Amino acid sequence: MTHPSRRTVTAALAAVAAGLGGARGAAARGVVEDVSAYPSKPITIVVGFTPGGPTDILARLVGTKLAQSWGKPVIVDNKPGGGSNIGTEQVVRADPDGYTLLLATIANASNASVYKHLKFDFQKDFVPIVQLMASASVLVVHPSVPAKSLKELIALAKASPGKLNYASTGVGGSPNLAGEMLKSRAGIDVVHIPYKGATPALNDLLAGNVTMGFMTSLGAVQHIQAGKLRAIAVASARRVPELPDVPTMAESGLPDFQVLSWNGLAAPAGTPRPVIDKLNKEVNRILDLPDVKKQLETMGAEPMGGTPEEFASFIDAETRKWAAVVKTAGISLD
Repeated sequence: MTHPSRRTVTAALAAVAAGLGGARGAAARGVVEDVSAYPSKPITIVVGFTPGGPTDILARLVGTKLAQSWGKPVIVDNKPGGGSNIGTEQVVRADPDGYTLLLATIANASNASVYKHLKFDFQKDFVPIVQLMASASVLVVHPSVPAKSLKELIALAKASPGKLNYASTGVGGSPNLAGEMLKSRAGIDVVHIPYKGATPALNDLLAGNVTMGFMTSLGAVQHIQAGKLRAIAVASARRVPELPDVPTMAESGLPDFQVLSWNGLAAPAGTPRPVIDKLNKEVNRILDLPDVKKQLETMGAEPMGGTPEEFASFIDAETRKWAAVVKTAGISLD
C-alpha cells in the first residue's frame, strides 16, 4: 500500500532519528565504543500490551530472528497499562545503549495528544529505528444495518442524528479516534460506546448491540467472510488483499482517510547512531525473509522496513493527524 512513511523527512526529524544532539547523546556515544561488539549481552524489547496480541506476537517474531542472527538472547518484556504509557516510561528511563528497546505503536503517536500529563515526549525522548508493519482498519457494521456503502451509512446517520453508535476499545484508542475522525469528516452525529478492550467491543458488535466500529483487518476478515459483519470500507490508501471487493474510504467519498495499526522499534534518545544503523539493517533483512512475510500476511499486516528517518517522518505525520482529531473531538485523559 502507498504509505505516508515514504515522504521526504525534514532535517529536524533526521536529527531526531540519528539520536544526535544534547548532553545525553554526547554521553551515550561512549557507551558502545565498537559497534562490531554489539550486542554483547541480552537485548530487551518492551511491549506496552498484554501477551498474545499482534504487537506482542510481532515483537517475539522479530526478537527470535535477532537472537538467531546475533547469538544473544532477546527478551520480550510485557508492561501493559496506561494505553502503553507504562512500558514507554520504562524504556525512556533506560540507558541509551541499544539494549532496551520499545515496540512503538500508533498509541505512542495518539497518546501525545490524548494524555495531558505524560512523563515523556515521545518524539524528543526516543529515536526511531525501523517501522515493522502496518495493517489497515476496516469500518464494519452489524448486518442488521440497512446501509451497504459509506454513502448509505452517512445518509442513514444524517437522517437520524444521535441514533447510530460505534464501538471502541476505550477512550483514546485508535478505534475511538477513527470514529471521531469519521464523525468530523462526514459531518455526522453518532454516539461513542467505549469498551474495556477489543473482545467486549467485538462481542457487542457481533450481537448487534452497537451499530458499527473500526477493526483491524486481521480481526475483521473472518467475521466478514462468515457474514457476521458487513464491511463498508477499508481505511487505507488502497484495497487490502484479504478484502478485494471492499472499497477504500477514498473510493467511497472520504479522501485522505487512513487509519493504520502500525508498530516499529524505537530506542531511548542518545542511543549511538552506529547501533541504530546496525539494528535497522538487520531488522530490514528479517522483514524480507519469506517466512516472516508469510506470518505477517496471516496477521493481515504488511511488512514495512525502511530507514530511521522514514519512520521518524511517519511518526510525525501520525502525531499531527491524531492531534487534530483529538482537539476537534475534545478527547482528554490524565
